[in-house]
Amino acid sequence: MQDGRVTAVAERLETIGAKLEEALADLRDLARGIHPAVLTERGLPAALETLALRSLVPVEIEQAPKERFNAQVEATVYCVVAEALTNVAKYAEARVASVRVIRRDSQLVAEVEDDGIGGADATNGSGLRGLSDRVEALDGELIIESPRGGPTILRARIPV
Repeated sequence: MQDGRVTAVAERLETIGAKLEEALADLRDLARGIHPAVLTERGLPAALETLALRSLVPVEIEQAPKERFNAQVEATVYCVVAEALTNVAKYAEARVASVRVIRRDSQLVAEVEDDGIGGADATNGSGLRGLSDRVEALDGELIIESPRGGPTILRARIPV
């Protein structure tokens, strides 16, 4: 009985490790300016689904536009969602997260919400600061609502 549990835990850890390696490879590609293949070939909805499948926390993609946008805008949205989901898994103690990407007039709005403990702060750590810089480079805005006790909502607004 004990051996079965140990085997199950070992298999789960192996799966988690493989997902982390894939996500890290995608982030390295983005850092080098290369779009993930799924983003280039199949667009934002498929790329967001890939991020959701790789997430250590269950993720629901609530909305994603089918239309294509400027490659830089799509890559930035992808990066925002990827970093937000990484933070949810590392810090939020969340049970679930949701992703919404919608076009509102002349903006593409990406939101990642989790049911975790809140307290996210863009001034602590380089990940959220880097995201803010990336979004602002496209004349966009990154907003984080994260009261202690949660929920956390990370919202990027990018002109299209």
